[in-house]
Amino acid sequence: MDLKKEAARKAVTFIKNNTTVGLGAGSTIAHIVDFLSEEIKNGLALKMVTASFNTHQLLLQNGFVVQAIGDVEVLDIYFDGCDQVDKNLNALKSGGGIHTREKLLASMAKQFLLVGDEAKYVDQFDAIYPMVIELLPEAIRYVPAKIQQLFPTVKAAFRMSDKKEGVAITDNGNYLMDVRFASWPNLQQLNSLVKGITGVVETSLFFNLAYKAIIAGKDGIKIIEKTLA
Repeated sequence: MDLKKEAARKAVTFIKNNTTVGLGAGSTIAHIVDFLSEEIKNGLALKMVTASFNTHQLLLQNGFVVQAIGDVEVLDIYFDGCDQVDKNLNALKSGGGIHTREKLLASMAKQFLLVGDEAKYVDQFDAIYPMVIELLPEAIRYVPAKIQQLFPTVKAAFRMSDKKEGVAITDNGNYLMDVRFASWPNLQQLNSLVKGITGVVETSLFFNLAYKAIIAGKDGIKIIEKTLA
């Protein structure tokens, strides 16, 4: 059974007619596009927004109307995958390097739903995935120094491009830095401290943003909602 496909199938049931839908990137989101393309043929009317080049191309190929992010103020619902999501629905996204625009869409959405398989769901983040920082090129020395000062045991390294020499460049013209924790600090404090560093554009920690998580496992689909403190 393709668990990502089953999670995507469930995600589509949350989408209502005549709404503006945001999509992230990845294989689970591609499944959502496939399912929605069938619904469109049956009369479902949607406007789509995405931060992902690949998702954008897939939407166009399937005949969707795609709006630019800058032309949209509010999304009715936004779906995205993640590397890990914890029991409080904090999510970590490190792979694609487009987390700043994805987080913008998540913040614009009335409902932000994470979609994935049970391997993504953890009680708390482990050391497998880094937190990724997008930073201004001019802060290439300052930001790493501040990170090391705040978190002395952290391992931080600029993400290098595999297609050209040098640091990987985001769509916004900025640099990416992978920050690895052997043990994660308090996420609320981490989010506040890092985002407070001048030169940091955004981080890949999606703290306190998700509305629900749709998690597919061998025992079926679980809908996980944020637990109130």
